[in-house]
Amino acid sequence: MLPLRKAPTARRATLLSFTLLALAACSPSQTAEVEETARIGPELVLPVDCVLGQTCEIQNYVDRDPGAGAQDYFCDSRSYQDHNGVDFRIPDLAAQRAGVAVLAAAPGVVSRLRDGVADVSVKTIGLAAVDGTECGNGVVVDHGDGWETQYCHLARGSLVVDQGETVAAGQPLAQIGLSGQTEYPHLHFTVRKDGVIVDPFAPGADASLCEARGALWSQAAGDRMVYRRGAVLNTGFASGAVSMEAVEEAAIAPAARSAPALVAYVRAIGLEAGDVQHLKVTGPDGAVGAETRIDPLDRAKAQYLLYAGRRTPPKGWPPGTYRARYWVERGGREALSRGFNIRF
Repeated sequence: MLPLRKAPTARRATLLSFTLLALAACSPSQTAEVEETARIGPELVLPVDCVLGQTCEIQNYVDRDPGAGAQDYFCDSRSYQDHNGVDFRIPDLAAQRAGVAVLAAAPGVVSRLRDGVADVSVKTIGLAAVDGTECGNGVVVDHGDGWETQYCHLARGSLVVDQGETVAAGQPLAQIGLSGQTEYPHLHFTVRKDGVIVDPFAPGADASLCEARGALWSQAAGDRMVYRRGAVLNTGFASGAVSMEAVEEAAIAPAARSAPALVAYVRAIGLEAGDVQHLKVTGPDGAVGAETRIDPLDRAKAQYLLYAGRRTPPKGWPPGTYRARYWVERGGREALSRGFNIRF
């Protein structure tokens, strides 16, 4: 039995792709007061067997706002009210079905676990169905001296450890799933000290300040966790209409020369109020075939699906390379971009 504490879920979002052309990214030292502080807890390794920025992204951080709002350790909006952990998200259900290992973040002993919760989106079954099992299938590892880490939303039947088992840092525990209170496959990772939530990015920082002080991550893990103010999760070309559900299911009808249409799509996460999104498709001759511009966002968006396309001409698409470019304007500057292409 696993009394796994998980904050109520609010908005959720999505993730990644390839060939990053430009990205607004920064380390805590660029905007925050950083002090050299001795690590106050266990040294943590990345708890997912993935490459941040390529095969996974951080969707949400710990909510450090003590009031009714939500704010991450960077004083940005990559969180939601009472979110008590860090969400490591993989691109879609195809990646989840292929298997992505969840790893012990530090040495310890498995103190609690749960298995048997179905992998199904809470959008399908409703919140009432996961009442009491919000974490889904999960594992808690005791690291001693009051420190513990918790791993939620694991795939049913994927747990490879037993209660009471001693584990090493980086040892597989299970695989990412879709169990519990979640709408997309990810690991919800929580750190606690004596039962109190700890932000692993800034465990020694005052919640009212933008500080990254005494991060628990190892040097190798910390170097991989560059704070990104937005990210591209999925890109591609489709032969017709695209929906968020189809992208999540990896069920997009592939583009073809004779398909009804050619549609470029992008799913991005972590967008900010005021962001202006663009998506442009050009043909082999360099002419613009389709273009979409979204007005400035009225509020931060956990995720956004943007697409641009046109109907296939009567004789099909001319052979050659079709290029799509997505970019985000923020404060008059290009903050995020991605290019991708298809060849007929």
